[in-house]
Amino acid sequence: MRAFCPRCRSRIYDAPYCDMGGLLALVITALLLYFPANLMPILEIDLVGNLRQTTVLHGAMVVMEQGFVLVGLAVLVAGVIAPLLLLLSILTQLTLLRIGKGRDLLRWLLLHHPTLDQLSMVEIYMISLFVSIFKLVDIADLTYGWGTLCYILLFVLTFYVQYEYNRELMWQHYDEIYGD
Repeated sequence: MRAFCPRCRSRIYDAPYCDMGGLLALVITALLLYFPANLMPILEIDLVGNLRQTTVLHGAMVVMEQGFVLVGLAVLVAGVIAPLLLLLSILTQLTLLRIGKGRDLLRWLLLHHPTLDQLSMVEIYMISLFVSIFKLVDIADLTYGWGTLCYILLFVLTFYVQYEYNRELMWQHYDEIYGD
């Protein structure tokens, strides 16, 4: 949010990050989309009469079953577990700041936020989904469902949450409330 003087166009107000209420709304919306995005089929593939549906979780399990355990675990952590933990961490931080309790937990979450931020890679799964679609579109009939829409929206919202989250601002709120 920015405000400029209508006469001279100089900057009067500049707040590059949304307020805590706006961030809370983004996180709750992302969490509401998280479960259908990960539980509903993202893609239905019809290859010569053989119909298969896939979810992110199922994709990770199939990769592990084929002997690529580390790759499957990486997909599971980066595409399923870490995004959920990241969103829950931010939700918990915002809640604790709002109620003014849980000082030690909030400090721990703020200290470990960069790790969750680095592990959460929904965008990698989106890229692999687009590559798969590009390669399969010529040889199979593809059907996109509600899971596809939810996962794309989850990707956009998670990206936006990460963009709007300001760790230094969270530390400032922490210092204001707890006086450390």
